[in-house]
Amino acid sequence: MVSMGELNYIYAPESPLTEQFRCRVPMKGTRQLFIVNGGVQGTSTPFSISLEKGQVMEDILQVISVRTEGSPLEIAYKNTLHFGEGSKARLLLCSHTFTMDKFVTNEEVEVHLEDRAVVEIVVMQNEHNDAVHNTRFNIKAGADSSLKMSFLTLHGGNIDNKVTVDINGEHADVDLSGLYLVDGHQEVSNTVQMNHNVPNCTSSQLYKGILDNEAKGNFSGIIYVKQDAQKIDAYQANHNLLLSQKAKINTQPQLEIYADDVKCSHGATIGRLDENELFYLRSRGIPANEARLLQQMAFAYSVLEKISNAELRERMENLVEKRLRGEFSNCRDCSKNCC
Repeated sequence: MVSMGELNYIYAPESPLTEQFRCRVPMKGTRQLFIVNGGVQGTSTPFSISLEKGQVMEDILQVISVRTEGSPLEIAYKNTLHFGEGSKARLLLCSHTFTMDKFVTNEEVEVHLEDRAVVEIVVMQNEHNDAVHNTRFNIKAGADSSLKMSFLTLHGGNIDNKVTVDINGEHADVDLSGLYLVDGHQEVSNTVQMNHNVPNCTSSQLYKGILDNEAKGNFSGIIYVKQDAQKIDAYQANHNLLLSQKAKINTQPQLEIYADDVKCSHGATIGRLDENELFYLRSRGIPANEARLLQQMAFAYSVLEKISNAELRERMENLVEKRLRGEFSNCRDCSKNCC
């Protein structure tokens, strides 16, 4: 287990990995930790962090998970994140591939928020388009805790994110969001099981996708409310833009409610860029490509704005804009996928 006292460093520049990888996402003062082929760099030990009661992580911790040559093509590992009572933390979890091997990564992450813990997690996925990455987040939230979690999927051959949340304490709030940008023959799946086990809690799910070429997306979300879990306020939405005739999306928003005093909603939309909006922008002298980009960025912004740190949010917006402009088009055949 890695304690916070052992994470007070900027990633060492003399390390061989930094010669291959230059991450431009974190701001000054961000602390970085590398996970290499499932183990903390230099070890085979999975990443595990535990914050004590009342402990506050002042800086964002960026955990960069990489796959490198010489490792088994398929690996499985489990990381544990424990946030003590009243603790506060912000994490940026990134995944990358350093070679064009057909990696299969099976990652499980246990997340436990004790009472009154406040946590924000941003997950950025940027792997080459022959890679498969299966991620399972199992989350437990205590009373008066707050979790904000955002997924940003830029590249990857087959990405499968499953999130199971058990809200076990009253007045907890869980906010999940995701943005997936897929083209070529990529496939991205997001599955959410939001379990309201006690009364007086709130949750939100907002997932958006922009799909082009022959890409495929899948969304399945469930809001489950137990019989005695009254006074629940839960929201779920999945919205998708299809930029080609061959792109496909399967979406299944679901409610399973056994209490009678709740406020729950769900919905899904599948559409294309609005031609009237495009005409308006072009009538103002904006070139067609830039007008389409503005439409896509506006569509994505409601997910990006959930990132609370302004500087990190701006850098993520820049990554999304570059992806939509096609500046990352070489990533499908590149092993570095620098961010």
